[in-house]
This record gives sequence, C-alpha cells and structure tokens, in this order.
Amino acid sequence: MSHIVYSKTYTTPRRPFEKERLDHELKLIGEFGLRNKREVWRVKYTLAKIRKAARELLTLEDKDPRRLFEGNAILRRLVRIGVLDENRMKLDYVLGLKPEDFLERRLQTQVFKLGLAKSIHHARVLIRQKHIRVRKQVVNIPSFLVRLDAQKHIDIAINSPYGSGREGRVKRKRQGWNQKLTWTQWQKG
Repeated sequence: MSHIVYSKTYTTPRRPFEKERLDHELKLIGEFGLRNKREVWRVKYTLAKIRKAARELLTLEDKDPRRLFEGNAILRRLVRIGVLDENRMKLDYVLGLKPEDFLERRLQTQVFKLGLAKSIHHARVLIRQKHIRVRKQVVNIPSFLVRLDAQKHIDIAINSPYGSGREGRVKRKRQGWNQKLTWTQWQKG
C-alpha cells in the first residue's frame, strides 16, 4: 500500500502570543480579505523558502554556474508573477520582499482592484461562486497567483448571471411568480 506524502504548506509562528505579530497578521487579514491566519502563514512560508534559496545562492561566487542558473530561475519566476520589478532583477532584492507583495498578486485582490467587486470580501465570494475567469478558464480559488501577462484577462465568466449567462435561480423564480395569477386574482377573473 502506497502512502501519499504531502509537503508542508505553512508553519505556525514560534511565539504564539507576540502582540506585534498578531496585530500585523490581523491587519493583513482585514486588508486582503483573508479567511484565517493560516492563509497569512502560507504566504510567509512560501516567501521564507524563496528567501532561503536566495540567501544560499548569495553565498556562492558571482560566476558560479549554479548561482547563475538557479538565481535566474528564481528571478524570472518572481518577475512573471509580478512580485519583483524587471529593473530589480538581482538576488539582493529578493531578500527585501514582503508578504504583502505576494498577497497583492492574489486573484481576490486583483478582482477588487479592477473594480469587478464592491469590496475585497465580495471579490472572494464572486471567485468562490465561479463568476470570475482568467482568460477562458473559470478560476474559483481566491489565492490563485495572477501572472503579469494574465492580469489583463481577468473578467466575469461567460456563463455567469453577472455576465451574459442566464438569470440566477432567484430571479427566475420571481419571474415565475409574476407570471402566475394569485388565487384571488383568478377568482375575480
């Protein structure tokens, strides 16, 4: 029998009741409309792994083939998702990244910034209810990291009631009520 081995996606903080960190996490949750602290920890963990790789590569010499190859791969990936500017493609700048840079690239944040949703929380609901597409693909994961080239293609889904799809369940039901005569109207008839 084979066992599936999952890798960790987040780490809990070493000090659980540090006031400054708790306040900062709560601020991030409010600002980016996150569900819980785990979503903050997940982004911090991702960033920690990237920074660790960058730190390790910075210890190597400038012309080391591993540093050139892996360093360029990290930088290209970060530029593609829009976390790093193209004019700041150096490993030193990777160490200066903050969790906010990644949270800014989430689909939820982008939908709100584009004005498709009234609030950051509304954006999350729209995404979960499959009203948002990126290019032709409907995406229902709020934490989806939007690449720079895909940012222009975020839109309302084609088959969504908000787009050109048929009306929602409630609207259809109300139209049905309007068409049916009430019992008193029928008696007077």
